Amino acid sequence: MSKAKKEIQLYNKWPFKDIKVKDRTLEDYINLKPIIVPHSAGRHEHKRFWKSSKVSIIERFSNRLLSPGFIGSKIKGHKSSYNSGKKSKLLKNLENAFTLIELLTEQNPIQVLVDAICNSAPREETTKIAMGGISYASAVDIAPQRRVDLAIKYIVQAIGARSHLNVKQFEENLAQELILAADNSQDSRAVKRKDEIERIAVSAR
Repeated sequence: MSKAKKEIQLYNKWPFKDIKVKDRTLEDYINLKPIIVPHSAGRHEHKRFWKSSKVSIIERFSNRLLSPGFIGSKIKGHKSSYNSGKKSKLLKNLENAFTLIELLTEQNPIQVLVDAICNSAPREETTKIAMGGISYASAVDIAPQRRVDLAIKYIVQAIGARSHLNVKQFEENLAQELILAADNSQDSRAVKRKDEIERIAVSAR
């Protein structure tokens, strides 16, 4: 009798089974294909839109944390709290952060990350429209793929801001921000940023 096929789990700890995306419009853009280590060696790099359909959402999140100068350049006065290019070190810290999330919430950390992305994804933003030499801001709906991109961006910026001059370890700040965002708490900088973007869009209607 053959052995039962072992289920693929993240870091051989957390299963992808029963992970739910509560925002149905984002289901096709949050890749939850089971993986053990979130590292595909950039196979998607030269394929347009493959990042949504072929790359795990966990790898997309870790890649954004590694963007050189990303945190420092987007937050005035803040320097990056993490060295770019140190992916193996980051993946270890990500595993530690997920372990901490599981201990604090008693939930699957993959579900916490997905909930954090759904809660940090803005539905509306403003764009500049020029007519007759006059430009003005107008509210527009955001495409689902861009919503996921912005959610990851806001979470990474929030982690960078939370880590700046903080005595806590990087993985602690990472876990704290994901937990707060997953709870849709106003203490989450990513959720506050999303609410600010939507509030500006409402005033520009």
